[in-house]
Amino acid sequence: MTVETGRPTGQPAPKSAADPSPAARSPAADAPSSQVAPPQTRRLLGRAALGRAGRAALLATGRPPVPDAIEPIVQVHRRHHPGADLALLGRAYRLAEASHRGQKRKSGEPYITHPLAVTLILAQLGAETTTLVASLLHDTVEDTEVTLDQVAADFGPEVAYLVDGVTKLEKVDFGAAAEAETFRKMLVATGDDVRVMVIKLADRLHNMRTIRHMKPASQVRIAKVTRDVLIPLAERLGIQVVKTELEDIVFATLHPEEYARTTALIAAGEPAMAGLFEPFARVLGRQLAESGVPAEVSVRPRHGVSVHRVLLRRGEGGRAGAAHPADLGRLLVVVEEPADCYAVLGELHTCWTPLPGEFKDFVAAPKFNLYQSLHTAVSVDGTVIEVLVRTPRMHRVAEFGVVALGSPQAVGEPGGREEADGTDPARPGWLSRLLEWQQETPDPDAFWSTLTADLSDDREITAVTEEGATLVLPSGASCVDAAYQLGEEIGHRCIGARVNGRLVALSTTLADGDVLGILTEPPGRPGGPEPSGPSPQWLDHARTPGARIAIERWLAGHPAEPAGPAEPAPPAEPPARAQPVRPARTPGGRARLVIAPGHPGAAVRLARCCTPVPPDRVTGFHVRGGSIAVHRADCPTGERMRGDGRGPVQLEWSPDAAAPSDRAPAGFRVTLQAEALNRPGLLADLTAAMSATGLDIVSAVVEPPEQLRVRHTYTVELPDAATLPVVMRAMLRVSGVYDVRRPGLEAPRPPRLRPHPRSAANADDQGAAHVRPSWGMRERSTPLDPVDGAEDRR
Repeated sequence: MTVETGRPTGQPAPKSAADPSPAARSPAADAPSSQVAPPQTRRLLGRAALGRAGRAALLATGRPPVPDAIEPIVQVHRRHHPGADLALLGRAYRLAEASHRGQKRKSGEPYITHPLAVTLILAQLGAETTTLVASLLHDTVEDTEVTLDQVAADFGPEVAYLVDGVTKLEKVDFGAAAEAETFRKMLVATGDDVRVMVIKLADRLHNMRTIRHMKPASQVRIAKVTRDVLIPLAERLGIQVVKTELEDIVFATLHPEEYARTTALIAAGEPAMAGLFEPFARVLGRQLAESGVPAEVSVRPRHGVSVHRVLLRRGEGGRAGAAHPADLGRLLVVVEEPADCYAVLGELHTCWTPLPGEFKDFVAAPKFNLYQSLHTAVSVDGTVIEVLVRTPRMHRVAEFGVVALGSPQAVGEPGGREEADGTDPARPGWLSRLLEWQQETPDPDAFWSTLTADLSDDREITAVTEEGATLVLPSGASCVDAAYQLGEEIGHRCIGARVNGRLVALSTTLADGDVLGILTEPPGRPGGPEPSGPSPQWLDHARTPGARIAIERWLAGHPAEPAGPAEPAPPAEPPARAQPVRPARTPGGRARLVIAPGHPGAAVRLARCCTPVPPDRVTGFHVRGGSIAVHRADCPTGERMRGDGRGPVQLEWSPDAAAPSDRAPAGFRVTLQAEALNRPGLLADLTAAMSATGLDIVSAVVEPPEQLRVRHTYTVELPDAATLPVVMRAMLRVSGVYDVRRPGLEAPRPPRLRPHPRSAANADDQGAAHVRPSWGMRERSTPLDPVDGAEDRR
């Protein structure tokens, strides 16, 4: 497929030889009929005389003549830009022709044919005059005696900037790094003016068209660079007509046998494809006309690489399968207004059976390269046919990408892009991100490998943050990539993520349309401690160069940091800053906490399995030695004892047990479990927060993390029952902790970040009058203020 294949909808048809442009008409064409020379006079003039008369008439109109060599370029250029400055094009051609005179290409043709062909490609894309002038001169500074200062003096700094942007760096100066540094230079220049890369793509397209004149080794090298860098860049700029032709030439160069087989399948299937698509196109056209939707319906054949990919998906073992006529093309429907796109969609889905999962709306949500269309697939007599729906402007942008948006400097000018367009062809978002990370990779080899890896997958996804920001990420990106795209500081403080309302690991791969929430540590105060930062394991999940570079830079600056959240943490004792642990009190010392009516002399001890604390509802069971074990009313161990036939003993708390008092015996041993997102320093932060409330930590056990989640189990000695809600609130305030519970009541449930609604069971809790139970944690009957608890968990 070449650039000239097909005419974009909405563009005027090219003038035929029978309808010459006004500037090219002979004087006899515009003269009154009485002044037209008779046929015998015209024959006597001869071709030379007519040519001189035509040039004289052209001068009489005030337009300077243009060289015959650029006449095809001028004719194409006038269709897109009727008021173009042709004199500037003529001057640029004369300088290029004089500079390249005597130079030959590998094919043996004069070298001037190359800039002429590149300029014609750009004219067919609709590029404006400045781009065409720079294209004619793009090799003069590199291959001739013309200097950049001379170009700037004769044609202005804008043209000189474009020419400099596409000029290669010398191998004499850069050696083996010349190619990588040349692309770096072009990308940096493209960041200021995207037309630099547009000229480079047209230059590479013509070189690929004539690649057969190169040596076989050079053909393979150039084709691979085109495949790895230039084709993805053409895709990102949205210039599909260039991208598809480059793909087919690279396919033919690197895989000639498969290319020949694919083209043979396409040629053999064209009659069947026409027999399938054309009748359906006529039926759809009539249906839309009857519905009052003006539309142009046409068959759009697939190019070679596209057909090959379809066949590979259908085949097995990496071999292409059999071709079906529906694989060779799609139906294109062009309508007048965006609203008509959805009217066409309604007719398609009403009259034919749509395939679930095949509808994609790129009109409301354009792709990263500005592409807009509705995609759907319907079943027609048992055959699936893909249909594209778009407007004429969408079609031009889909074919010619940023070139169809006009000059970056032409905002608000006639023919330029509109200010309300919302696009920035001079600085696409993906290009801004690429320019940011390339500054961090001064090594040419590292830059080249990172560039090819970044461009290796031309698919991208769009995720939306819970705050409403839109993130465009490469396919396969993880939550780590999303965190660093929001900012390096957010990435360093990231401790977890929530996707579509569910807590997930940072390694989770994002899908198109996901709603993402990044959980971070609280920002530090100026001069305060640094954030915990990333771990080395994050590099395994980072897909984008920006995230990888930021993580590597942090790790290089913090070599003594702990291993990271993915490394299992062994059972640990609390750090030295925790208060010394006092000896555990004997069960007899706690006897006065619980009153057992009818058993005045029995020893009473609090069970370790559920660690009851006032005002928990409790029950007792006789155990060996005649003592009574106090369990919480809903403790599973107590339920088993009741099931074994042990009669429960009615118990109640001592009036002095719930609040601190000089008369009440101090000391409640309680087990607490903290569910958290693992991170360096979590154990130290939790134990410090707990110790600050005045309790003693008896033991701490850290279970091996699973998908970056970890469970800490602490056994603590409380000075009084009122300390328990204070401790739990302090634990919840620690960065990364999303749930605190007292174990032993029920099987663990999936972690949650939002408070539970008040349940009927909680409403029946009987607590002390001065203590309100908590409804914000997974545990029931925790003496914690519900309002304060909800605020702590936000």
